[in-house]
Amino acid sequence: MAKIHSSTLPNGLPLYRVDLPGTRAVTVLVAFEAGARTEREEENGMAHFLEHLVFKGGEKYSDYRLVNETAERMGGVLNAYTSHDLVAFHITTRAEVVGEAIDLLTDFVGRPKVDQEELDRERGVVIQEIARANDQPSVMAEHLIDRAAFGEHPLGRPVLGPEEHLRSFSRDAILAFRRRQWAGSRGGAFLVGNLEHVPENQELVETFGRFPSIQADGAYEPAPTFTPQALVEERDSNQSHLRISYRPSIDPRDQGQRAALTVYGTLLGGSMGSRLFDEIREQRGLAYSVYSVDHAFADVPILQLSAGLESGKCVEAYTRMREIVDELRADGPREEEVERARAYAAGRRVLAFENTNAVARHAATQTVVHGQEVDPDAAIAMLDEVGFDDVMDVARGISFEASVACVGPHEVAEFA
Repeated sequence: MAKIHSSTLPNGLPLYRVDLPGTRAVTVLVAFEAGARTEREEENGMAHFLEHLVFKGGEKYSDYRLVNETAERMGGVLNAYTSHDLVAFHITTRAEVVGEAIDLLTDFVGRPKVDQEELDRERGVVIQEIARANDQPSVMAEHLIDRAAFGEHPLGRPVLGPEEHLRSFSRDAILAFRRRQWAGSRGGAFLVGNLEHVPENQELVETFGRFPSIQADGAYEPAPTFTPQALVEERDSNQSHLRISYRPSIDPRDQGQRAALTVYGTLLGGSMGSRLFDEIREQRGLAYSVYSVDHAFADVPILQLSAGLESGKCVEAYTRMREIVDELRADGPREEEVERARAYAAGRRVLAFENTNAVARHAATQTVVHGQEVDPDAAIAMLDEVGFDDVMDVARGISFEASVACVGPHEVAEFA
């Protein structure tokens, strides 16, 4: 069982300690509610760009070489991610060097230089990242379905942003975004794993105190009313990338309902025994890749179906995928498949939580996005407790309408 302790540092940053027995590793993660949905329209791409820039060095580890070489000398895996929800920085090391890992992470993330010369150099790197994404049909399908589901709302914009934005961002504007969104009250620091060698409290106050005490003055725009549409990016290709986005009726603030949506998503398209995989791939041979993903933002849930397939089979697959969702809504799932999906979803969570980094990322989402308690054991138990009626309620509450996105040799009329 995990031992969990939480406190709030003098600068307003919550600190969570999740002691996991039986591991030699520890993950240090710091996250803020400063993802792409907190950007203003002209800032789209700034949250991700800032994530890149802080790795160029802080006060003690003053350039990217010192940052990278220090992490490697302690055998640490250092990385970060930006989503619509949040931005997070993390390092996973052996437990004995956790003090050094905290020192490194809090230096370059908590007090980054954001040097103008490095900014201009990294600008070109991120523009290349955007170009690479635009060259990948599967990535473009993800961008397209976000826009089809959320329109011009921040949740409908790509996290990377457009190239023209990256060319226009100034150092002052980036620092202003950081001051507005990287506030302790909208973030959290997480120590997860073997905590035997974690420094004393006063040292933690000093290192995590490198994050400035800032009162948040930014907020995200509430999710819009669901107005589904179909979008197609026509490409002359033999393969198509299809996305279908539904709006479940669950309350995203309710952890039990989120767990029920996960079990529903698992039986629909989250495993090789799921309905989508069994029928679309195995029985009909329509797609080489077909699956579903459920996600809960702070104020809105989504259910997304995805397929990669031969273009000539795309419309047939689309029609049958939607029929499967309709059948589950009308007739409900079978008790046996609910039980199997529940066991698979819970088991997959157990296996994921063998990794301290996965527990830390889950904890960040729980606290920063949903404002709920950190407890990996409770997250597993919540899935174990999902019942047949809970999943039936989710199935009945899936929207009749859906947004559609497709990249391939198609027209919007094909998905009417």
